[in-house]
Amino acid sequence: MNRTHTMTPSNGRAPRGVRALMVALATLAALAAPVAAQGPSHPDRLQYPTFRYVPPKAAPYRVKLSNGMIAYLVPDRGTPLVNVAVLMRLGPQLDPAGKEGLAGMCANLLTRSGTATRTAEQVEARVASLGATLESGIGGGGGRFMGGGGLPLGNTEGRASVNVLAKDLDEGLDLLTDCLRGAAFQADRVKLFKDQAQQNMKRRNDESGEIEDREWSVLLRGEDHWSNHFTTQASLEGITTDDLKAFQRRYVGPRNFILAVSGDFDRATMVRKLEKAFGKWPTTGERPATPTAPARPSQAGWYMVEKDVNQGRVSIGLPTIDRYDADWAAARIMNDILGGGGFTARLVNRIRSDEGLAYSVNSRIEGGTYYAEPWRLVFQSKVRSVAFATQIAMTEIQRMRDSLVTPTELEASRAKFVESLPTQFETAGAIAGVLAVEELTGRYERDPAYFADYATRLNAVTAEDVRRVARRLLDPARMTVLMVGDTKSMLLGDDKHDASIVKMAGGDPKRLPLRDPLTMKRPAGLPN
Repeated sequence: MNRTHTMTPSNGRAPRGVRALMVALATLAALAAPVAAQGPSHPDRLQYPTFRYVPPKAAPYRVKLSNGMIAYLVPDRGTPLVNVAVLMRLGPQLDPAGKEGLAGMCANLLTRSGTATRTAEQVEARVASLGATLESGIGGGGGRFMGGGGLPLGNTEGRASVNVLAKDLDEGLDLLTDCLRGAAFQADRVKLFKDQAQQNMKRRNDESGEIEDREWSVLLRGEDHWSNHFTTQASLEGITTDDLKAFQRRYVGPRNFILAVSGDFDRATMVRKLEKAFGKWPTTGERPATPTAPARPSQAGWYMVEKDVNQGRVSIGLPTIDRYDADWAAARIMNDILGGGGFTARLVNRIRSDEGLAYSVNSRIEGGTYYAEPWRLVFQSKVRSVAFATQIAMTEIQRMRDSLVTPTELEASRAKFVESLPTQFETAGAIAGVLAVEELTGRYERDPAYFADYATRLNAVTAEDVRRVARRLLDPARMTVLMVGDTKSMLLGDDKHDASIVKMAGGDPKRLPLRDPLTMKRPAGLPN
């Protein structure tokens, strides 16, 4: 039978190799002992250093070209790509009467309709062969812009962008500027745009959400405000190639350009390339005035739109403040605690979590870029439970006005905003894009310390500030309540609760007939 024996020397000492191992283990234990002694007894007692983030300043990245254009240049040698975005003040606020939709069509077709020297197909083929992206439009665009981060632009600003390998930058810039200088507005591309736009118009009344958004805008800003001058079949058909070219000559030029550039480049070399690309321009372009504010007050009251769906959509709100208001920081925290903070928000907890009345509940305060914009609460619930969900919403709004938020709510909201600031500057593209938008929309000039003071302003907000701003902004008597859905069922309510829309509204809500999707007029003979 085989047995295994442990051999021990006659002197009783372990072999040299074993002794060495024992010494090493003893040394490690001795080194580890103080660390274990100093560690917390439970993960809940872990302590972290105070979070402090210093956001990028504009000055190191800001360059003024010889023609007066401002460019933000943020090199990133870790990528083989270069992003060049041209930002413009360009949107529906510039549409001439009877030509509604002109700005959007022009912006979209700038990079999709050929140039004086290339057909649209030739431009697309060359862009594809370079593995590049060439795009334009109104608003911020998607993740393909600025290295995946998008641009924080609203619908009053436009952009054109090229994303190209650094080795192909010269050709990428040539393609971009060729489109901006002289888009051809090729006839078949104009027709395609119009055909697609008209098909979209025909579906305007298909989705209750689209109905809600447009009627909400009319109630808050008025029929006569530029934001409610809807594109119609007639206005679309009336836009000609000459209109598009005239609009381009007027607004697409260096005076209306801000550049956001990021990626693999040398700063001095890039400046020279931009000077060459944008230096010789057929027209200087015009920098439009800031978009005008609504001339009339919002239409407070209760309104309903009939739509045969089993889910009722509800919007509650009123105009509030712009982003320069002294109460902007407090207003953001107030809204976050009330309904903007996801699953921790009061309205979400009460309407969704506690009562199961809605899948999505959200409130937001816009902090208008150019003028005061609304605070708006939006949720969707079964038509029979709309009244009860609305009653809960009104109760929570009143509670925010009447009582102080808790220390836990306040601290969590402040920390969320402060600690999420770095996400706005995660990439070189994001830095260039955010700083360029600040310049374009005017905050760089009016409030240059906005990001530097961001954390200080938020951390200074107190519970009393939150209640004060709620009392200032959330006045139920001035609110607009809009409901879209099966109106009979919404008014009927459910059998479990005594909530009544008629009682809350102080009478039967005003009915808003659906608009004709092609003319955007309400049916003749029906009340407006």
